[in-house]
Amino acid sequence: MTPSDVKATLAFSDGSPSMELPLYKGSIGPDVIDIRKLYAQTGKFTYDPGFLSTASCNSTITYIDGDKGELLYRGYPIEQLAVNCDYLETCYLLLYGELPNQSQKDEFNHRVMRHTMVNEQMQFFLRGFRRDAHPMAVMTGLVGAMSAFYHDSTDINNPEHREIAAIRLIAKMPTLVAMAYKYTIGQPYIYPKNDLSYAGNFMRMMFATPCEEYKPNDVLVRAMDRIFTLHADHEQNASTSTVRLCGSSGTNPFAAIAAGVACLWGPAHGGANEACLNMLGDIQQNGGVAKIGEFIKQVKDKNSGVKLMGFGHRVYKNYDPRAKLMRETCHEVLGELGLQDDPLFKLAMELEKIALEDEYFVARKLYPNVDFYSGIVQRAIGIPVPLFTAIFALARTVGWIAQLNEMIGDPEYKIGRPRQLFVGASSRDVKPIGQR
Repeated sequence: MTPSDVKATLAFSDGSPSMELPLYKGSIGPDVIDIRKLYAQTGKFTYDPGFLSTASCNSTITYIDGDKGELLYRGYPIEQLAVNCDYLETCYLLLYGELPNQSQKDEFNHRVMRHTMVNEQMQFFLRGFRRDAHPMAVMTGLVGAMSAFYHDSTDINNPEHREIAAIRLIAKMPTLVAMAYKYTIGQPYIYPKNDLSYAGNFMRMMFATPCEEYKPNDVLVRAMDRIFTLHADHEQNASTSTVRLCGSSGTNPFAAIAAGVACLWGPAHGGANEACLNMLGDIQQNGGVAKIGEFIKQVKDKNSGVKLMGFGHRVYKNYDPRAKLMRETCHEVLGELGLQDDPLFKLAMELEKIALEDEYFVARKLYPNVDFYSGIVQRAIGIPVPLFTAIFALARTVGWIAQLNEMIGDPEYKIGRPRQLFVGASSRDVKPIGQR
């Protein structure tokens, strides 16, 4: 942070002494007002539900400009990374701050792919879940349980432990997600094959069976790799903030990441693409494309309670840059699989057309977001809708780890402790039960 020559002055109309607050400048983005001494000097807190105007940390990892529709990983535009780099290169960038050269890339890939297997006892842990359990319920348990298997990487304050945990989590998340899927459909688990790419290995563990050799489709593998890259990090969102807050207590890295998985499960966050596909399914059941006009009328009616899922974003007030890339991938995958005429996909494309042309949505900047297209791509590949969020968690794991490591290494880091505006009963005495 760079101190600014400008100061902010906080004045009170009741005659209380005013307070001068320092300003800091980031390399890009809004300046921040330092309020750390506010309570000590004034006895007052700030009030900011949802933390919409509060910077909880300083970070060098990811930058978003929602008005411009810009997303940078360590300064690199997501559009360039998604086209020119694979997911493991992006992981290296997020973890270490720079893109790898060829030898660094090879060494990092080797380290990750050597740790793809999980302890065999994980299979018995899985059997404790019902077959119809939601994959995110399973993943929350599995990721947290990793701390019970890997005792040499559970000290969050030890840089070597965090490094080992990072590699293990990145390597084993695809295996765990695939195991959760295979368990729910009753198929045998497929062990990783480490001479495949990261995304190719995941696709094989998902869709191969012992009956026949699995041949990865390059177009689908590339699409999956792009999904991973586009979801690798996204600044201080709900799940990342959860990981930071959980990790600030000194808990082990696996527990902190499990907390992120649990937060991501919500339909307002990582579950958005699942909610989007469920919405399309409901429209299809009610008449499909022929009834889409009625659905749009309901969306515009504030009293209907009907929401348009997969459009608009909390941060982006312009077109989500990830959505542009995912849209290209969507059409590549549909073309490769010959699914352009699938009723649900035709419905999705018609909904996209209306949202991009209808003045109601254009004026409100409700553009299709990355969840809209990634959900369509994953369904086309053959991934069941309930598994979408688990794949999001797989991709986001590296971002969570990078943010966690950054927080632990910050000399100003301390356990998170938000304040509150208390509006309940003031102090009162307990009456004997006969007088209540």
